[in-house]
Amino acid sequence: MATLKEILTRRPIAATIRLTVMAAEARPAKPVGPALGQYRLNLMTFCKDFNARTQKYKADTPMSVTITAFTDNTFEFTVKSPSVTWYLKKAAGVAKGSSRPGHVEDASVTLKHIYEIAKVKQSDPFCQYMSLESICKSVIGTAKSMGIKVVKDLE
Repeated sequence: MATLKEILTRRPIAATIRLTVMAAEARPAKPVGPALGQYRLNLMTFCKDFNARTQKYKADTPMSVTITAFTDNTFEFTVKSPSVTWYLKKAAGVAKGSSRPGHVEDASVTLKHIYEIAKVKQSDPFCQYMSLESICKSVIGTAKSMGIKVVKDLE
């Protein structure tokens, strides 16, 4: 529960902006510039901070970022790791999932891949309190919905 001081010092929120930006490649051009510019946020500050936070990822990694813009032209942002579907496609080596999931399985991943993806997703703000087992089950469900078979070992 919030204290009285926290309630009195809260800044009014102007907008919540959700973007997908490639890791360490934020520039004041599209999609960042138009999205932040309409709320008069400092583009260069965002780009420098975002690039610093995401430099440990490969350059072609799509990162989901949620920016909270306040009415005093300041902002805060959180960066989530790439989506489970992106990790599964990379692990399976396919460009997209099956056109008929449940009927046609185009690729397969091992339980080790599932475990590694779950370990990465556990660091996300929304998954940090979930058990590793439940995250693994969620990743397996996503793989099945994409038509990717989960096997114990690759033959």
